[in-house]
Amino acid sequence: MAHHKAIYPGSFDPPTLGHLDVLTRARRLFDEIVLAVGRNPDKGGPFIEIETRLALLQDLVDEIVADDPSLAKVTVAAYEGLTVDFARDQEASAILRGIRNTTDLQSECQLAITNRQVADIETVFVVPGEAFAYTSSSLIRQIAELGGDPQRLSTMLPSNVIEIISARQAGNHGS
Repeated sequence: MAHHKAIYPGSFDPPTLGHLDVLTRARRLFDEIVLAVGRNPDKGGPFIEIETRLALLQDLVDEIVADDPSLAKVTVAAYEGLTVDFARDQEASAILRGIRNTTDLQSECQLAITNRQVADIETVFVVPGEAFAYTSSSLIRQIAELGGDPQRLSTMLPSNVIEIISARQAGNHGS
């Protein structure tokens, strides 16, 4: 019997409830998922340092898996370089991506076709719940960096992420 393993790549900077929703939905489709935390050169420097993101995500993944341990196993890993190279190293059969809207679909389809041509790996798209259709890490970073109240983002962010943003705004830049 084939083992279906996917990588779910992203910067997850910061991790959102939309990311977690996609992961939760995908656990029904695969035997194993690697939540792959990478660096997006288009997004500049990190908002939350990678070590902190990895710890945050591990805590969040542990909660998700504990809710239903019968679904796919999930691990969290950092990677550098090309996503397709990491996918190959992990012996993944697919790359998992969340699609919120037609703008995402257009850019993700182009990337999926390229990944299939270059690395012979398929991309599986999962649409998050409607509550997360407009959740964007980039927008959340912008709101937080401009002093917006992180508590107002509670429908988009896990509580541990809100705590980190609040501490950062208060002057504790340990994130």
